[in-house]
Amino acid sequence: MANMKDVARMAGCGIATVSRVINKSGYVKKETREKVKKVIKSVGYQPNEIARSMTLQKNHIVAFILPNSKHLFFGELLYHVWDTTQKS
Repeated sequence: MANMKDVARMAGCGIATVSRVINKSGYVKKETREKVKKVIKSVGYQPNEIARSMTLQKNHIVAFILPNSKHLFFGELLYHVWDTTQKS
């Protein structure tokens, strides 16, 4: 599995540039951005969400403790929460 260093090396840029492309922050030339995106797609790179959440000190985890997920009410509740989180 490829990491950010591999993507940067293959795209001919620095790790910071790859980070800016992934996070959609800072300025990156259009040609460089497209090249980085192409390399990311070709190697199947995906950021490590656990490491990312530790760095940013936030995550996108929703947790529920329910008495019975097979009960109609709780099943519906879980479905609607899941559906809503997938849209955002």
